[in-house]
Amino acid sequence: MIKVGVHQGSALSPLLFILVMDTLTNDLQTPTPWTLLYADDVMIAATTKQELQNRLEQWNARLTQFGLRINLKKTEYLSTDKTENGTIRVDNVDLPRTNSFKYLGSSIADDAVLCDPKIGDRLKSKIYRCVIRPVALYGTECWPVTKEAERRLAVIETKMLRWTGGVTRLDHVRNEDIRTRFGVAPITEKMREARLRWYGHTLRANDESVAKRCLLMEVAGKRPRGRPKQRWLDALHNDMKNTRLHPDHAADRIKWRLRSRIADPATERDKR
Repeated sequence: MIKVGVHQGSALSPLLFILVMDTLTNDLQTPTPWTLLYADDVMIAATTKQELQNRLEQWNARLTQFGLRINLKKTEYLSTDKTENGTIRVDNVDLPRTNSFKYLGSSIADDAVLCDPKIGDRLKSKIYRCVIRPVALYGTECWPVTKEAERRLAVIETKMLRWTGGVTRLDHVRNEDIRTRFGVAPITEKMREARLRWYGHTLRANDESVAKRCLLMEVAGKRPRGRPKQRWLDALHNDMKNTRLHPDHAADRIKWRLRSRIADPATERDKR
């Protein structure tokens, strides 16, 4: 019998750990990119040093309350203000200050490239498309996405692009103009692309694969009265209607890719 921790090698253990972490810290998490949580890898950001100190203390207290702890040997502090002195303290321990760190394979530095006016829009666009947007869209191909979820992601994208371009609402610049400036497709359309790409892979998979078996699985019971909640297949049917795709087309990879892919305008711009 396991009394402490999770059984090493168990396929269920990672899922259970993720559920526990998400449940314990749900009220402490803030929207992307201010909080990034993947299993036990956490990135916490704030606009001021004191705010970050307070948030980290809240996380530390919550984890300690339920028998978990922050690994201080692997925790670092980064500030984009190079004139700011000192660091962050946790349990009377000063965190080592760093100029850059890696999170899930992506490097984050203190040089504030995205808001540096000396950096061109073309490079900023590439950084956004290759580093930032994939984080925001991680796992969305399996979401039963709703209009509210799409709205929140659209807000995140708009705020990030405006911050990158040094534009505020007082400048009276439309969101469409900002998106055109950086040559990026709407994030909601990239979500649709991700769903269709995943669906195509699943349709072409072996019938014994987990994804294929889950897709074809029928759940017993009836749905409650009233307007039912949005399902993944409901969103997918709308996607296929908009792109004029049919499940039979999945065997033709080229056709499926051409109709489902939403290209960024900057992609053609970069080829010049």
